[in-house]
Amino acid sequence: MTASLTPHAGTGTAGGTRRRRRGPRTWPAVLPLLLFTGVFFGLPLAALLIGAVTRTAPATAGAAATTSLTGDHLALSLRGPYLGSLIGSVQLSALTALIGGVLGVLVAQAVVTSRSQALRSATLTASGVLANFGGVPLAFAFIATLGISGVVTQLGDLGALGWDLYSFTGLTVVYLYFLIPLMVLVTVPALDGLRPQWREAARNAGATPWQFWRHVGLPVLAPSLLGGLVLLFGTAFAAHATAAALVGGSVPLVTLKIADALSGNVLTGQENVALALGLDMILVAALVMAVYLPLTRRSARWLR
Repeated sequence: MTASLTPHAGTGTAGGTRRRRRGPRTWPAVLPLLLFTGVFFGLPLAALLIGAVTRTAPATAGAAATTSLTGDHLALSLRGPYLGSLIGSVQLSALTALIGGVLGVLVAQAVVTSRSQALRSATLTASGVLANFGGVPLAFAFIATLGISGVVTQLGDLGALGWDLYSFTGLTVVYLYFLIPLMVLVTVPALDGLRPQWREAARNAGATPWQFWRHVGLPVLAPSLLGGLVLLFGTAFAAHATAAALVGGSVPLVTLKIADALSGNVLTGQENVALALGLDMILVAALVMAVYLPLTRRSARWLR
């Protein structure tokens, strides 16, 4: 009786496995997302790429307009003031990401180790709001506070100390206003993932707090921390409205050069160069994401 039922049960299990594998496909549910991505990301990217590598000769009396491939726009985007603006953006993004990352980690650690749930909720709520507060309102708030005639500038006589909001240093302070909260939001879940058992095991083994962080805490958190730094770099690198409203063209940034080239504020007929600068930014962002995504996957394995 048992021998006759065993093959039948095995066959049923295998058949059930095959039926589960041959179940209805779920990929049609992703079609709206793929369509949205293709229309709102794919088409603009294709237009950007085509405009960056082509030149259109205007129509004349004897000939129609012609379009030809060229690398002049990309070459020009990597020379002179355009290259300087790209380097300036990278420098500003790297500096603000480093400072914002360090300060954000310290704030996040204070929040995680605090026993006050109200403090934790207030800090995370404020970080969520401030991380998304930028653009012209943020620039106006700093102008009214730390500008030449700002309240804090006048009260503290910061002008006599050499303070200038409309400079590289001033723009760095403004960027930290929304980068530090962003780092807090990124780091708190990672710090929560440090299991108390690891700290207890290290204490039982005679390890000091410094040894725990050096050999356990920082190696586990390193992917998340580096991923947060990369995210801060990308956010600062792509920011435009705040810098445009605050410093104009006094600080060379690639986003400001793109706006000038598109609007013809400096030279006319530089629209294709602006597209080439946009392509340069996409390449930098792609490198940033190539670093960020593996780091987040690695940290997820450790903190599960």
